[in-house]
Amino acid sequence: MSDSNTSAPGFSHEKIETNNFLMIVLILLVVAIGGMVEIVPLFFQKSTTEAVPGVKPYTALQLAGRDIYTREGCYNCHSQMIRPFRAETLRYGHYSVAGEFVYDHPFQWGSKRTGPDLQRVGAKYSDEWHRIHLNNPRDLVPESNMPAYPWLERTPVDSASIGTHMEALRRVGVPYTDAEIAKAGPDIQGKTELDALVAYLQGMGLALTNNMAGKTAAAPSGVPAAN
Repeated sequence: MSDSNTSAPGFSHEKIETNNFLMIVLILLVVAIGGMVEIVPLFFQKSTTEAVPGVKPYTALQLAGRDIYTREGCYNCHSQMIRPFRAETLRYGHYSVAGEFVYDHPFQWGSKRTGPDLQRVGAKYSDEWHRIHLNNPRDLVPESNMPAYPWLERTPVDSASIGTHMEALRRVGVPYTDAEIAKAGPDIQGKTELDALVAYLQGMGLALTNNMAGKTAAAPSGVPAAN
């Protein structure tokens, strides 16, 4: 009588379950294939690769401000991605769309909100409001637990390397011209890091909201604008 417990020869299910290394390799393989199936098609989908009308590459000053935003870890407390839920759009504004971020390398979507989402903060407050808030948030919001950044007002922005940064971004698809790169350094010469960060914040999310406002204004009387 044959032994019914004898493992079948070859690549059996039992061998996979009892071999940790083989199980790990196969899991990684499945995840990699699944990830490619989900992600690769997005590179060829117009809604994720074409900029929203009005979205332009960052100016030299905005780009310097974005670097400061990243350096100071602002993304650890502030997301830049409004989800398409009523509770979010009522609080922050129109939900985020992929075409708003085509020139972001890397994007600053984030997932944690110790502070509010900043995707629609552009033009919401004055430049002076941002300056006071960044210098000491509690001067405007007494209950705020955001750290103060007083040194930004005293620190000159790095104008020497901004051209090199723009050249690097052009290599990954941001359409900066030679003329824009050449005048980037002189354009921000003498500006402070606070000037740069405020410029970046004031440009956030404006293209889509301006488009939506334009559609609403252009809609015939009594006819709702198309979404």
